[in-house]
Amino acid sequence: MAQQIFPGVYRINGKLCTVSTLKGFKVHDEDIIKAEGKEFRDWDPFHSKLAAAISRGLKAWPFRDNASVLYLGAANGVTCSFLSDAMPNGTIYAVEFSAQSGRDLITVSEKKQNLLPIIEDARFPERYSDSIDGKVDVVYEDVSDREQVQILIGNCDRYLKNGGIAMLAVKSRSIDSSAPPRQIYARVISELRDHFEVLEKLDLGMFERDHMFLVLKKN
Repeated sequence: MAQQIFPGVYRINGKLCTVSTLKGFKVHDEDIIKAEGKEFRDWDPFHSKLAAAISRGLKAWPFRDNASVLYLGAANGVTCSFLSDAMPNGTIYAVEFSAQSGRDLITVSEKKQNLLPIIEDARFPERYSDSIDGKVDVVYEDVSDREQVQILIGNCDRYLKNGGIAMLAVKSRSIDSSAPPRQIYARVISELRDHFEVLEKLDLGMFERDHMFLVLKKN
């Protein structure tokens, strides 16, 4: 039996899943689980920081069905594809800088109509203002860059609604490979407090070494 974790997100036999909105659709050879007359896609926490955060006890879930999301660092669209399942009537603006990953992202978006790829550099949010329709409900960032915090702040200042939710996968080794991760996390949180209320802090532990996941509310 499918146990609902969040709207659109389930657990079946210990596996995190979403209901597939497209029969037989896969992104990275994930398992398809058939139950209760539906197809569920296995959402592996070792392949997705958001799935890892859920597995580590994430409480906030701002991805309501009709939400708008700006996703920074969409890579080849794995996590975006699961969000697309979870919020089929929402909109995901997926920003990715790498041309190679961007090609994969575009391929996924051709099947997922609520996923809109933007091949651009998230360090320059003004470059894609014409591609985003107004303010968004959620900004999600998973970018390997020493300026992770500034990238989030810049995009949220421009695109996130007041009181909106931001989520950040902090990659300590990308920020400073010489300092202990705990020191990096403390520095990041200190920099963010002028702009956000910190709602949750999750160590991604065994799923992603030296990563912390933050849930923030825009002041």
